[in-house]
Amino acid sequence: MFNSEIRMVGASSVCSIRASRSQAQMGRLTSALTSPQPVGTVCRNLTELVTGSRGIRAGGMETKTNMAELVGNLLVAQSGGPTCAINASLAGVVREAGRHECIEEIYGGLNGIYGILEENLIDLNDEKSRTIEGLLYTPAAALGTCRYKIDFNRKPAKAAKDMDRLFEVFQAHNIRYFFYAGGNDSQDTSHKIHEEAVKRGYELRVIGVPKTIDNDLPFTDSCPGYGSVIKHNATVVMEVGIDVRSMATDDGSCSIVEVMGRSAGWIAAGTVLAKRGNPAEPPHLILLPEIRYDMDAVLAKIKEVVDVHRYCVVVVGEGIKDKDGKELGADATRLDAFGHPVLAGAAEKLKEYVQGKLNTKTRTVMLGYAQRAAGHSASLTDITNAFACGEAAVRAGAEGHSGFMVKIIRTVQPDGKVTWSTGLHALGEVANVEHFVPRDWVSEDGFMPNEKFVDYARPLIEGEMDVPMEGGLPRYVTLEKSAVEKKLPPRV
Repeated sequence: MFNSEIRMVGASSVCSIRASRSQAQMGRLTSALTSPQPVGTVCRNLTELVTGSRGIRAGGMETKTNMAELVGNLLVAQSGGPTCAINASLAGVVREAGRHECIEEIYGGLNGIYGILEENLIDLNDEKSRTIEGLLYTPAAALGTCRYKIDFNRKPAKAAKDMDRLFEVFQAHNIRYFFYAGGNDSQDTSHKIHEEAVKRGYELRVIGVPKTIDNDLPFTDSCPGYGSVIKHNATVVMEVGIDVRSMATDDGSCSIVEVMGRSAGWIAAGTVLAKRGNPAEPPHLILLPEIRYDMDAVLAKIKEVVDVHRYCVVVVGEGIKDKDGKELGADATRLDAFGHPVLAGAAEKLKEYVQGKLNTKTRTVMLGYAQRAAGHSASLTDITNAFACGEAAVRAGAEGHSGFMVKIIRTVQPDGKVTWSTGLHALGEVANVEHFVPRDWVSEDGFMPNEKFVDYARPLIEGEMDVPMEGGLPRYVTLEKSAVEKKLPPRV
């Protein structure tokens, strides 16, 4: 049974609310999330409440104005690596924006900041209600995404030109509310835009919406997208373990599963949930990028496991390092857009060690993009938190806040039940800061997350989405993307 709940936090608003949520409706929302009923029913009830077919509204919120009302248009965009939860945040933004009279038009920026600079905007008011509803269970970035960085440190002249263009677009379309969903770099972009608006005297409310499967944003309990990726990956590791075990012989075998996570090991660590508390179950080793490993010690541990169980399943984060701090899978001859060596495969490198020194049959499993795009196995807790972050961003802007990121807050009740709410944290303290797995959440030898981590991660994977099917496959949605008329000359 899904025993976590979302607690929507309200405050006074500077613009009028179009409607109010009744206590009965709030009760239905809580019931949909906590009552012992079939998962499909839970998700259908949640979807109905979220999409308005049962009239979800901003209940318990005062509508008095405590500062000058800011009337204008809203622009929302997505950035960085997609997840299967980022669209739920978009749905939250759209639904909450429709409740505020001060927000006149709801626009989406195609392909993040890059698309906005090109003035590629779409009118989200033209989208069908069922399409917005479908965003809850549709993976990837419905608006398109980018990895474009406004970099005043390395490219000051270009960054200044980009800012000028950005505010030309904002002014041309009367954008007064800007919400950007993304990870570390995206929060940095939001912070820069907020500061620039203040400097220019342009009235703009900027709120960052957290998103990253890496789970490395600070000051938030977790990041939307993370619960779903570890739910999927833990399931895959369980299934791979069953497969490898069924073929284990006296010769022994090893399977190495590589997951995303260059600097932070949250994703790799999350696969510990596959063990379900049984030390004999896979994964038998989990190697995290935060820890430097002596490869001889790693090989000795793999041999020890194979000797006992005849097989060993190892999970590695793509950025794992040897005892000298060198990334195992880094190809120094190739650099990415940020100047980092391209990661060419830590699992394959470890496989060479295992086969070469232990003479043990070894296979690798690269989860790649599939782990972040697995909407069919998304966590209901994750999707619900993502939607709540989108709603909270709009409420914060409507209340007069700017320069903040929405954060997820966990509260553990006396009976052990976890409840969730949202808060705000200053973007200036979030931007470009990475949050790593605490060392005391990992065993002394560095080979396995401990119960502290398990207690943290387990509530994040609870509940399943009821994804509609067609012809035996998920029926995801795509936006119609009705273009907003351009008002500026082409970008040069």
